[in-house]
Amino acid sequence: MYTNKEQKEFFEASKKLLQTPTATGLETAKEQVDKLTDVLVFHEWKYYVQDNPVLADFEYDTLYKKLEELEAHFPLLVRTTSPTQRVSNDLTENFETVVHLTPMLSLENSYNAEDLADFDARVKKLTGLETEQPIEYCVEPKFDGGTIVLVYENDKLVRAATRGNGIAGDDIIANAKAIKSIPMRANFSKFGIHKAELRGEVLIKKTAFDKINAKKTKEGVAVFANPRNAATGGLRLKDPKQIAERALEAFIFQVSYATDEAGKDQLPQFETHNELIELLSAEGFKVPKIDKERAVCKDIAAVAKYCEKGEAEREAYAYEIDGMVVKVNNLQLQAECGMTNHHPRWAIAFKFKAKQATTILNDIEYQVGRTGAVTPVARLQTVDLAGVKISNVSLHNEDFIKEKDIRIGDTVLLERAGDVIPYIVKSLSELRDGTEKVVTYPTNCPVCESDLERPEGESIWRCVSPTCEAQIIGRMVHFVSKNAMNIDGFGEAYIQAFYKENMLHSLADIYQLDYNRIAFLEGFGERSAQKLQKAIEASKQNPTHRLLYALGLRFVGRTNSKILVAEIDKLQDLANWTVEQLCELRDIGPKVAEQVVDSFSNPAVIELLNQLEELGVNTTTTESEKKKEVAEDAPLANKTIVFTGKLTKFSRDEAKEMAANAGGKAVGSVSSKLSYLVAGEKAGSKLKKAQDLGIPVLTEQEFLDLLSQ
Repeated sequence: MYTNKEQKEFFEASKKLLQTPTATGLETAKEQVDKLTDVLVFHEWKYYVQDNPVLADFEYDTLYKKLEELEAHFPLLVRTTSPTQRVSNDLTENFETVVHLTPMLSLENSYNAEDLADFDARVKKLTGLETEQPIEYCVEPKFDGGTIVLVYENDKLVRAATRGNGIAGDDIIANAKAIKSIPMRANFSKFGIHKAELRGEVLIKKTAFDKINAKKTKEGVAVFANPRNAATGGLRLKDPKQIAERALEAFIFQVSYATDEAGKDQLPQFETHNELIELLSAEGFKVPKIDKERAVCKDIAAVAKYCEKGEAEREAYAYEIDGMVVKVNNLQLQAECGMTNHHPRWAIAFKFKAKQATTILNDIEYQVGRTGAVTPVARLQTVDLAGVKISNVSLHNEDFIKEKDIRIGDTVLLERAGDVIPYIVKSLSELRDGTEKVVTYPTNCPVCESDLERPEGESIWRCVSPTCEAQIIGRMVHFVSKNAMNIDGFGEAYIQAFYKENMLHSLADIYQLDYNRIAFLEGFGERSAQKLQKAIEASKQNPTHRLLYALGLRFVGRTNSKILVAEIDKLQDLANWTVEQLCELRDIGPKVAEQVVDSFSNPAVIELLNQLEELGVNTTTTESEKKKEVAEDAPLANKTIVFTGKLTKFSRDEAKEMAANAGGKAVGSVSSKLSYLVAGEKAGSKLKKAQDLGIPVLTEQEFLDLLSQ
């Protein structure tokens, strides 16, 4: 971006400005503002992009304050590209949604050299190249942060957005301007580009992240879980001034759109992706450095070696990365490859293997859930795994502990499956010294000391005491949750506080809270009490399927709740149904039917519903909830479907609901009778089994296309 001569000139100008008194006249002030603006932009580039500052922090701050002072006295001299304009003084309460100039697709994943070879073969087939002909690829780190989309028009940054759903995202221009590695202007016009869209990743250096968390620990506030969460959360901060506190940086990895003033595509004038990245670097953007973080590989074999090298050096990298991105370097070949609705055919992500580590299992504690299920939790010697400090991990149940022969004091092998869920792979019995203790599963509830029961055919021990405090609180937490009664702002902390204050004993008490008393509790106030009251009152009008699900009956989920209420006028009517009658309903099996009959034959449940009704809570089924026959020509009428892998376009619950609304039934296992399998990212054994059985396999987009028919 700057020649050596220019850099020297800017450095000397900086030193001179530090010694120059702040101007008082308009003409002299204009000259100083212009010089200070250009000098500070240069130093931002040196510090945030090149990682090679040439001024001390104090000197930079002195120049910055001088510019602030001049702009305050002469507002007409403020440039839109001034460093002081990166952060606005206004808090951003809401983010507008903006549509990306081009859709953001996901990436197909690979996990080994064989996958890369298959990808290379597909590219050759799509482009008509000979099998032996090598294809040049550009390989870059797969950053683990928050995606950002930048739009420049007339060389100025005019828009910034989050990834969102890939089609549209939140407009975060104020926050983007506060990220100093994002230039507020770039000279795209010299390439004939009037409007450009860039993609990048917002990150936090590992060292900066550690400093942030150390400060939070010292202040006694909650620390960030990992750099990725801190970065993605930073993108949507309401106060752009906090961006500096997060030390956010942005790497740009793609030019996705470039047109002249007439709207004509300007990308064809460039030959390779690497050429575009070099262009961005020359214009002051932070990009993966060539030969250090980015490589141009002559063929797929060289790609595989570079990816292996990247994985081996992963921990030494300054930022969190979870793989490498492999892109066909030639832009014309990219165009010939094209893309699916899900991913570009010219790029693939090489995912690093799940991280593993060994640690010591210090103890086991037992937690009681809302249904009385007692879950063992391992307390570990804290270990850093895939960027997260892990000290607790679920042991699931008694059988899991016995099968893996896990003992207190064992050295255990820990893994983060998919870099998300901590999981004990095994205990290392060969390292035992005789001090380890065999786990004796409790026979009494760790909370209320009642006898535990293990129902026949189940692996979970349960507390069945109706007065168990853990269950009471757990049921209340579930009742107010988003998918149940959706009482906004009423979380576990409130429930714990009100329970200790003897204000909550049952679910009905939620609708009989003393808001005047709440206003005087520590940590509350009149405004928060009023807000809570408003949310609770609003929940009274919820449809009955939410209330049925909120009761927390075992096996009765959101979908089953909708099926059940569609057959009745009031929730209390379920007391009149038999197991046989319920089993006749579509998708209601014996376990659900037996649970419903057992629960609604309990006078306490009917009494609770009557009490809630008297308090104004809706227990009457609306017409919109009534049963609707599925048309014979519905897209999934009488079809079964399995969802597997990581879904990116919708959650697993949303997918099941969409399938049900289209007449289908989501099931958990693959069999020869299965109609469809929808495969998300990292689909494993279920996908292979479906392929072996000849079951139609759909991508997420193909599933959506099927529903739209």
